[in-house]
Amino acid sequence: MLVACCQVMQAAPHSFPHTYPFTIDTVKRTGRIKETILRDTSTQYAWVNRIYILGNKKTRERIIERELTLKPGDSVQLSQLPKILEKDQQRLFNLQLFNSAEVRAFESGPKTIDLLVEVNERWYTFPVPIFQLADRNFNEWWQTYNHDISRVMYGLKLYQYNMRGRNETLTFTAQFGFIQRFELMYRVPYFDRKQKQGLIFQADYIDAKNVAYRTQDHRLVFLETDQVLRNSNGVGVTYTYRNNFYRYHRFGYQFRYTSISDSLNRANPNYLGPDRLNQQFDMLMYQFIADYRDVVAYPLSGYNFLFTLQKYGFAFTEDLEKLDLSFHYAHYLDLKKNFYLSNFTFGYWSNRDDIPYYNYGAMGYNRIFLRGHELNVIEGPTYFLNKTTLKKKIFSQTYSLPGSRFKQFKYMPLAIYLKTYFDFGYVKNYSAYENAFPPQNTILTNNMISGTGIGLDFVALYDSVFRLEYSFNSIGYNGLFIHIKKEF
Repeated sequence: MLVACCQVMQAAPHSFPHTYPFTIDTVKRTGRIKETILRDTSTQYAWVNRIYILGNKKTRERIIERELTLKPGDSVQLSQLPKILEKDQQRLFNLQLFNSAEVRAFESGPKTIDLLVEVNERWYTFPVPIFQLADRNFNEWWQTYNHDISRVMYGLKLYQYNMRGRNETLTFTAQFGFIQRFELMYRVPYFDRKQKQGLIFQADYIDAKNVAYRTQDHRLVFLETDQVLRNSNGVGVTYTYRNNFYRYHRFGYQFRYTSISDSLNRANPNYLGPDRLNQQFDMLMYQFIADYRDVVAYPLSGYNFLFTLQKYGFAFTEDLEKLDLSFHYAHYLDLKKNFYLSNFTFGYWSNRDDIPYYNYGAMGYNRIFLRGHELNVIEGPTYFLNKTTLKKKIFSQTYSLPGSRFKQFKYMPLAIYLKTYFDFGYVKNYSAYENAFPPQNTILTNNMISGTGIGLDFVALYDSVFRLEYSFNSIGYNGLFIHIKKEF
């Protein structure tokens, strides 16, 4: 099973006089352009005359121009030009609209330059069959539930990227099985002329016949029936503001309604609150994002910061009232000679711990887990974790498929990284667990926990990452874990 992701550079060669090209150390490097110094440019300036954009059959030029530092009429110090063009190329690539993006400059007259932007567009329509587990991750399904095929959900997820050539995204999900899910999301990155303001619309409807109704020894315990145990639906809208190339603000509002069956309430009377069969609340959210990563799909240098503040029970309901604060900071260092170091820190705090089980905060979902503890759900109103990875690129190759009818799949890149890692964290236990008799879920709470190991990352086309990791944790468990997403 070898799935992975990297990007390809396939722009046709050009022979412009006095060019200022560059390359960046990522898996998408072509190797055909080498940086040259034509003369001493430390004190020389030039004016930008025109910008040429090639290869954008669908993407509108203003979406590409939005990511460029230099505009016609700007002046630039020639010694700084390669660095500026490199940053612009990274920003274009991180739009995730192109297999490759290349930005070059060439002299067009005395003290004037033109910019050439060449892109190779991706395939934008993806109807993806759903073959998804009812469990949190592959490792829990394989080991805890003995890879029970009945716990697999099926359906179709349709991605339509770059709608109308404006980098808009439409996502529709129709999922069946243990959990029936219907979701619609429409993202408009910009709706104003200055391309700073955007909107995201979301709606979902979810029926679940397989529900985790309690946690025992940091493992989820499920209730399964032929009837719907839980129904949840919601709508939301998010306003986005991108005030510069690397920093974003998001303001969101969401309303959710959840109802449960009598059998689920009997199994856990505090699932939605003391003997409650339904719960409704609205939520107000603010996020700040600073993203300076070189390649978002698999970063090797730069950093990323995310801060989130959420107020539940904002205006219309008191079924759930709490304030949550979380942040994460990831830093990536290129140590040269194909060695890379990355570090990730995450923190979560909630002002309430006397809340229903359904609304508990927990370490163990998505990317917020300690490696070696993939099988554990560690709940608490306050927790943090830190992950550190040292890796070395041991293989990088781009394979050409000359017989392919679609140029979006003409090149198949592959890179392999050998790595070692160490994670640690802390979770404060909920008072309901502490005050129970006997106390519950105490093995991994209120003390430091850790995990370490070695692994391989496979990185290939269209942002796909496949990870094999053999981990050891602080309670003496070790095993092989499989992941199909990047670490953080």
